[in-house]
Amino acid sequence: MTQFLIGVSGALVGVIGWLCVGLYIQKRAHDRQARYAGRAVYFELAANRLAIFTALQYGAFGPVSRSAYERLLPELSTWLPASELQALVIAYLGHGGYKQAEADPDLPAAVRHTALRRLLDAQQTAMALLHRRVFTPREAASLNEYVNPEYVRAMNEADRLRTERAAA
Repeated sequence: MTQFLIGVSGALVGVIGWLCVGLYIQKRAHDRQARYAGRAVYFELAANRLAIFTALQYGAFGPVSRSAYERLLPELSTWLPASELQALVIAYLGHGGYKQAEADPDLPAAVRHTALRRLLDAQQTAMALLHRRVFTPREAASLNEYVNPEYVRAMNEADRLRTERAAA
């Protein structure tokens, strides 16, 4: 009887340990999948930021995309804190305003400029939040390694404009 109790308790400890390890592995896999989803959305936001910056600075409107966001939102919503998820959603909600700024010839220039600035700010905020979560320091340092220097210059200019606006 004693051996039976020892055997049952050993089996119970083994099962509990196996369950804990399984849950740990599953959580890591979920976090990795969410991080990869965040990367895809980050790069979509980067492309959108360039289109919005070009519209703001030069009046040339390019297409903005939301396909990665729409496809990967379920993974991100279970991984990001509510405040960061809200910042991401706001960045994409502004696409309607972008399309209106592009299509409405009667929209006053000051209103168009303000709307595009706010949308650019929302894009940059969402990118900054995702950047911290989805890239290791080593990856972050090498992000612009293969990027055209003109693109980097334009994005640095967009960041500079945002910083100046925040300081004012």
